[in-house]
Amino acid sequence: MTPRAPRLDDRDIAILATLSREGRIAKTELAARVNLSPTPCWDRMKRLEQAGLIRGYRAQIDLAAIGPHVQVFVTVELDSHRAESFQIFERTVARMEAVTGCWAIGGGYDYLLQVVARDVGAFQDLMDGLLESRAGVRRYFSYIVTKPVKDEAPATALLG
Repeated sequence: MTPRAPRLDDRDIAILATLSREGRIAKTELAARVNLSPTPCWDRMKRLEQAGLIRGYRAQIDLAAIGPHVQVFVTVELDSHRAESFQIFERTVARMEAVTGCWAIGGGYDYLLQVVARDVGAFQDLMDGLLESRAGVRRYFSYIVTKPVKDEAPATALLG
């Protein structure tokens, strides 16, 4: 059973929207932006965290500044569509550090993966290993990112 999300008011929405864009904002600045004093703002943040609406805070790293890499999106089709097959695939992918995102999707494919590897050869090694594993991959299609265009937090309208 999924826990019920708390009822959100305009200030909760403002807190979530601000934190999704600026996770390192000072608590006093956040309180000022949402028109609350620091203690009630902090209490709301804790309530939102405890309810699971805030899953964590992390930095967006400029991978190109660190060194060469390749980012690839991969659509995956499984051999079988039994529940056990999906569970095996998901457990396998969860252990793969280079897979930075994985979504079950509807339509012609079963999953969409986001992979970050040091180069195309490392990406291909990862996919060869996935095919050789017992993850049940029938086929996959890879799409190499040639230029990032937009990568932002969800719009405030989605939070309200």
